[in-house]
Amino acid sequence: MSLDTSFERGAVTSIRTALGVSGALSLIVGILILVWPGRTAEVAVAIIAIWAVVAGLVYAALGIFSRVLGGWGRVGYIALGVLFVVAGVVALINLAAATVGFAAFLGVFIGILWIVEGVVSLSTLGDAASKGWTIFFAIVSILAGIVLVFTPAYVALLWLFLGIGLIVLGVIQIVRAFMFGRSRL
Repeated sequence: MSLDTSFERGAVTSIRTALGVSGALSLIVGILILVWPGRTAEVAVAIIAIWAVVAGLVYAALGIFSRVLGGWGRVGYIALGVLFVVAGVVALINLAAATVGFAAFLGVFIGILWIVEGVVSLSTLGDAASKGWTIFFAIVSILAGIVLVFTPAYVALLWLFLGIGLIVLGVIQIVRAFMFGRSRL
């Protein structure tokens, strides 16, 4: 066995492992979203809240201990750090309310993005190869965005679609992990 062949086997094994692990994680998270959608959303918000607390502590430390920042820069970092810590702690104290608020925020945010995406599609209509599909996409995107902006509770459906998508993609990744590099070795 040559050095190239052993290196190739190692690379294939590493890629298979990465595909398998990412597929298994996608599958597990997808199942959790479908089985316990509320609890899984709360865990996601808790992770974001913990990140906010840690980021806030880092910003505050930058403001307090920095030797290169001026006065207003230090005050800004400290204020930002305090805001991050407070937001994270408040979210952790009432995780259920924070999850609902975050879901509503995401619903409105995604709705606005879809509206903008539809408008941008219409603005590129002159360059589109398929004008009919572009118009159809733009109309669907704008209408879906309007629905999501005015009824952000539909984000729950997006959450379930995410769970289904993660399950499907996880299974595909696991299959790819078993199949990857078979013809080469």
